[in-house]
Amino acid sequence: MREIILLLSGLFLCHAGWSQSAGPPVTGAERIDVIAGLLKDRQVGLVVNQTSVLEKTNTHLLDTLVSRGIRVKKVLAPEHGFRGTADAGEEIKNSRDKKTGVPVISIYGKNHKPTPAQLKGLDAVVFDIQDVGARFYTYISTMHYVMEACAENGVGFIVLDRPNPNDFVDGPVRKKGLESFVGTDPIPVLHGLTVGELAQMINREGWLANGIKCDLQVVTLLNWAHGDPYRLPVKPSPNLPGDQAVRLYPSLCFFEATPFSIARGTCFPFQAIGYPDGKYGSFTFTPQSLPGFDTNPLQKDKTCYGADLREYPFKGGLSLRFLLDFYKKAGSNPAFFFSRPEWFDLLAGTKELRRQIILGMSEDEIRATWQQELTEYKALRKKYLLYSDTE
Repeated sequence: MREIILLLSGLFLCHAGWSQSAGPPVTGAERIDVIAGLLKDRQVGLVVNQTSVLEKTNTHLLDTLVSRGIRVKKVLAPEHGFRGTADAGEEIKNSRDKKTGVPVISIYGKNHKPTPAQLKGLDAVVFDIQDVGARFYTYISTMHYVMEACAENGVGFIVLDRPNPNDFVDGPVRKKGLESFVGTDPIPVLHGLTVGELAQMINREGWLANGIKCDLQVVTLLNWAHGDPYRLPVKPSPNLPGDQAVRLYPSLCFFEATPFSIARGTCFPFQAIGYPDGKYGSFTFTPQSLPGFDTNPLQKDKTCYGADLREYPFKGGLSLRFLLDFYKKAGSNPAFFFSRPEWFDLLAGTKELRRQIILGMSEDEIRATWQQELTEYKALRKKYLLYSDTE
């Protein structure tokens, strides 16, 4: 039997009785009675998107809370918007939810961090967004900045926890001087935490501005342990339409800083790599303006040649094989391949990875340079685990 921990106002309330075989995972959002108790008589803001769904009832968290009489005053919309349909990087506009009438305030565009005015009148902000376990997936950066704003304005912050589908610890740790919205905190590319665990780490390690702490509460998920597989019931963002895309995302995202398409503008984004030159492979695809995926993809309307990874036998984690392979096919030409070198370094969290690729180091040689910092990170990670782990 394993313990499930509900973190409330810094106290650990332990509940025995759930085991790994007790049934499918129950997300924090599904524990609606617990949530309703926490939010009773409070003015509430939500940081939610299309993944904020109670799977059993197929209802959005906003609709569920409103139906329970919870006073939801506003939704704070992250990248891709409240309904998750906006393109990557697209500015999100303020609006009003048609179904509930609740105002939707953008925190992606002009400001990533909620302003005091946007938090005015709120007693608590609830965060319920499905993460995919990668440092550069911007929802965890949104969480960091909302925590910081809540701490500065005396507003409580509640995380409804969900499983991590890329539950690995791998890649370089983000270095000082390379802080950005794709690398807010000093964690590896794959951090191996749920959002609830990561929120604890951010809060207690003093990573918020000036070391300020927020009033953090985590509603844990049930029937899940680190290492358990998890299939996402809703695509977490427009260009991660299925399990294979989610698995490959941490490894292929680096191509965003190169001229190579990763099949944005197709129905299989993050499942192919290509460039308009036949030397890169026999598989072809043509990125197009594709509503619901990407309306202005790289290499738009050009036939790209490369590799089809839709059936590639990849169990997950971080692989440099694709980067190294296509770098060699490109003639080991750094000026061409690293077309956005500063962006590549921000994604990697270090300037060393780009340098190591240019020097011709093998994947094993590059990985060896991460091990000391990963060992230190894993020791830190253990302090914040809410679920059993085999490591």
